[in-house]
Amino acid sequence: MNKPLMAKATAVWLVDNTTLSFKQIGDFCGLHELEVQGIADGDVAAGVKGYDPIASNQLSPEEIKRGEADAAYKLRLKHNPAAEGEEKRRGPRYTPLSKRQDRPAAILWLVKFHPELADSQISRLVGTTKPTITAIRERTHWNIQNIQPIDPVALGLCKQTELDAAVQKAAKKRGTDGEVMTDDERRKLVSTETSLAMEDDDAKLPTAIAGLENFSLSKDESEQPPEPELDADSFFNLPEQDEEEDDEDENKS
Repeated sequence: MNKPLMAKATAVWLVDNTTLSFKQIGDFCGLHELEVQGIADGDVAAGVKGYDPIASNQLSPEEIKRGEADAAYKLRLKHNPAAEGEEKRRGPRYTPLSKRQDRPAAILWLVKFHPELADSQISRLVGTTKPTITAIRERTHWNIQNIQPIDPVALGLCKQTELDAAVQKAAKKRGTDGEVMTDDERRKLVSTETSLAMEDDDAKLPTAIAGLENFSLSKDESEQPPEPELDADSFFNLPEQDEEEDDEDENKS
């Protein structure tokens, strides 16, 4: 199914004028469910004017009513010749001038947290060149000391669905090539819902801190010397004097 024209503006209109679920709007507009929720909260697409899909002959009122009546119903886009081939568009991703300075931070985040991604995948996600990725990966970039890793989805450089698809594709290719993933790398591919539902035996600690779960700064009780038992008489008993000292005292007297 092709995307509607002005997909994000269409999503804004559907959020403001219908009771469709975030998932229905996201599936219709080609957006992630969290992006649609961000539009509803005002965190995403702030200032974007809604684009009426009914007036542009992309949706019918009956189709919207069907979707509002059934949350599992998927909206169907009317045939729109202008939208054909939009998903098959090739070439480098265009990055607005205001966000191009954020690309090194996004590249560093991808290199750090998803090392399984190839340079070509990072280039498509962020819209950068392979020499820039190599410079950041090898820490030879001129501004590497001031770059902080930031999620490219949070920066608006790519969609969460695109990042998830790239990670899954890289993991699948890595398994096909016969490379064995570590526990930490495999755990990065698990969704939040799955990780929360894992049993205690499955929720292992990262290898960097494995074995330290029972570590304590205090000494064991078995290694500490036993404390002497005290009674009331021990506080009032004076130390015994030697017999020689007693004789000297008698002679002096």
